[in-house]
Amino acid sequence: MKTLRIIFTINFLLLFTVLIPRMAQGQSVPERVEPPFWWADMYHTELQVMVYGKNVGLTRVQVSEPGVTIREVVAVENPNYLFVYLDLSQAKPGVVRMNFYAGNNLQFVYDYELRAREEGSMYRRGFDASDAIYLLMPDRFSNGDPGNDEISGMLEGADRRNPDARQGGDIQGIIDHLDYIADMGFTALWINPLLENNQPRYSYHGYATTDYYKIDPRFGTNEDYRRLVHLAEGKGIKVIKDMIFNHCGHYHWWMKDLPSADWLNQWPEFTRTSYRMTTMVDPYVSFADEKRMADGWFDNNMPDLNQRNRQLATYLIQNSVWWIEYADLKGIRKDTQPYSDKYFMAEWGRYVMDEYPYFNIVGESWMGIPAMISYFQGGKNNHDGYDSNIPSVFDFSLYDEIGLAFEEGNGWATGLMRLYNSLAMDFLYPNPYNLVIFGDNHDTDRFFSRVGGDLRNQKMALTFLMTTRGIPMIYSGTELLESAFEHDGHGKMRTTFPGGFPGDVVNAFTRQGRSDEQNEIFDHLVRLLQFRNENPVLHFGWLKHFVPEDNVYVYFRYDGDQRIMVVMNNNEQAIDVDLARYREGWDGASEAVEVLSGKRHATFDRWHVPAKTAEVFELF
Repeated sequence: MKTLRIIFTINFLLLFTVLIPRMAQGQSVPERVEPPFWWADMYHTELQVMVYGKNVGLTRVQVSEPGVTIREVVAVENPNYLFVYLDLSQAKPGVVRMNFYAGNNLQFVYDYELRAREEGSMYRRGFDASDAIYLLMPDRFSNGDPGNDEISGMLEGADRRNPDARQGGDIQGIIDHLDYIADMGFTALWINPLLENNQPRYSYHGYATTDYYKIDPRFGTNEDYRRLVHLAEGKGIKVIKDMIFNHCGHYHWWMKDLPSADWLNQWPEFTRTSYRMTTMVDPYVSFADEKRMADGWFDNNMPDLNQRNRQLATYLIQNSVWWIEYADLKGIRKDTQPYSDKYFMAEWGRYVMDEYPYFNIVGESWMGIPAMISYFQGGKNNHDGYDSNIPSVFDFSLYDEIGLAFEEGNGWATGLMRLYNSLAMDFLYPNPYNLVIFGDNHDTDRFFSRVGGDLRNQKMALTFLMTTRGIPMIYSGTELLESAFEHDGHGKMRTTFPGGFPGDVVNAFTRQGRSDEQNEIFDHLVRLLQFRNENPVLHFGWLKHFVPEDNVYVYFRYDGDQRIMVVMNNNEQAIDVDLARYREGWDGASEAVEVLSGKRHATFDRWHVPAKTAEVFELF
């Protein structure tokens, strides 16, 4: 035993001796170094390393690693920050020793890790029209680890009595129910933000980041997130990360000690954004209106980030790449796209897509007019030459119309004409097949409420989403007919998933825990997803549709191998549809099989279509 103690003491002293040069000479190691590590053999070979610590900006830096050189060192107005730009074009995986000097005196040493990339990382394939996305809010989905509901140092804990407080959902809860998501047929998973949001109130939603490199400990750890992505991938699910660069939370760690005054968009007094996104596309816009929209704060607890600051812009761009590489992501959802500096957004999109050419990003441009939404999809030939370089956007025009189309009667521009007219604007988009289409999300009235609380309308709307062009997205709870309006409050719109939390009386993850109506819509959605997954014509096939007449809408998806025909009757009574008008879509077919019911038609004359029904036929 005495010998073991001697060996332990010697080893400890040796370790201590090795560490002394890194911590001695008057200054401690920096409080933060971000990104915390990087990778060799990246497409972009310059790396900005932000070093934060007392008076670190007054030091001189040297590196001693073959293949790595310093291109530039930038000291900003706050002496507690230093930005070191490394040339990694010849770098190999290993450790880059960074020596920090004050004059000729070594202050400290920092060993910066360069990791080896996973083989084929650059060529990862992002989500696309072959996928169907499931959206969930992690705090409201499932609590798999009640032990992290209360964390020392975090300003808000869980309170199940308050719908606007944290409820306790976490990463383990998502992992526990990956089979539920996969078994429904979803192949992509968009999770609302998981990064640290150490805000005193409303921290559950995740949209006020306080640390860009750390998963909120009430959700889990960075490694938990990596494990979630890996396990999801094993079940055929691509994970999409929600990223917010327009603003951070006012409790973000750097808010106590900003690198520079222009790190934020500052005003003489608090100035809220106008939310007038039209100013971003308006050819006649005034500078004052454009500035108010882009530089005004989203809320008083969400400081507006100034992406025109070179160091901040690079920090945010590299943060995206770090998470893609670290967690093996297959997509990004970009929050509040038009609110960020649009030229920064274009550079961000270009940088990420250069690094990962087959990746996908969807931007949130919440405008209901296709001419405005399309401005923000990458590849658009815009009037001012602007190109966002962001491949996908959410189709908020179609979202608006879905909420009205099934509730209205026949009219020149009402009822099913709303769907037709929205799709007729697709010539404005560089790639309409890459748009994400949806009936609700975490910020809106619930889908079932939007279609009047009518099960028939909900089934028709889901059938439309799963068979028209684009990438369908379903918000968690739609399969349970969750209903709420925004005026009910966000807590009601974002209610917890029944069965996901300790003490829940009902478990809607099981068939026994769902009502008959819930199982009816659940089964309908699952059958649609299964059929969509098995038929690529619904992913990339062409769309041909006919002007709705008598509140009947007929459209086709087709390619060289297959044809699908959808007949939608939005009337309160059954109708006999004369197929002669639609001959160019079905000509040459000898049989039609309805994929949900198995009903067959051997002739193409008049088909009887039940009231408030959408039927999907495979043509042979």
